[in-house]
Amino acid sequence: MSSSLPVTGGEPPAVRVRDDILDYYARGKEDARLREGGAPAGRLEFWRTQDVLRRLLPTPPAQVLDVGGGSGVHAEWLARDGYGVELVDPVPLHVEQAARLPGVSARTGDARSLTDEDAAYDAVLLLGPLYHLPERADRTRALREAHRVVRPGGLVVAATINRFAGLHDVLREERYFDPAQRTQTDAVTEHGRHPSQREGRLFTTAYFAQPSEPAQEFTETGLTVEGQYGVEGVAWLMGGLEAWLDDPERREAVLAATRRIESEPALLGASGHLLTVGRRQP
Repeated sequence: MSSSLPVTGGEPPAVRVRDDILDYYARGKEDARLREGGAPAGRLEFWRTQDVLRRLLPTPPAQVLDVGGGSGVHAEWLARDGYGVELVDPVPLHVEQAARLPGVSARTGDARSLTDEDAAYDAVLLLGPLYHLPERADRTRALREAHRVVRPGGLVVAATINRFAGLHDVLREERYFDPAQRTQTDAVTEHGRHPSQREGRLFTTAYFAQPSEPAQEFTETGLTVEGQYGVEGVAWLMGGLEAWLDDPERREAVLAATRRIESEPALLGASGHLLTVGRRQP
């Protein structure tokens, strides 16, 4: 397998990402969000994403392209597990952070215009790009690029934020009682378009999808959908989550319970995040 060899025929295309998204992630807080010591919902998201990926990915030393991989939170453990990992992200700070990780190669790039050769990877991850692309045409373009660079028979795994995640989150945090917050949150449940909040301090421009949408977009771009996995289940909404995750025995029980319902159709939309898994046909 080739690993991230540039396509011939010119300079790599410029990265085109909204300034508010770049500014939000340039604060450097994304790395800590998912790591030990971060907020409980972020830690649950990390552990459950890791759990699902370890069951789905081909065995090491398969080659993985981590598109929009941020600071390398997942690339780090993938490399430690023996995978060959190439990370692409539009945020210079993230690329700088990821490049320091053992076994991880990192570069700046755009999910919609990858510079990799066709069929260069055994698996492609898009754990961030799709929910920062509000336009369907941009999301399908990113998925077509993933389809192009994964080998025939290889996997593509993409994360989306569920349509009602914002409603659940602000209600849990009691911010829903603020009239302005409620108005904005209710609007997102209608159309999925999340605007940058308070100059991006809370969250930035994003698209919150119905669970059926990523599956439709995978199919449209030639990927055969093999499953969908609710990442956090309903556990992220529970008041005792932090204490549960701090206790190793209870944490394993929470992960096991969430795993039990991860692909239950009636509960897919209850998670904050959804993983959709597709395969490029041989």
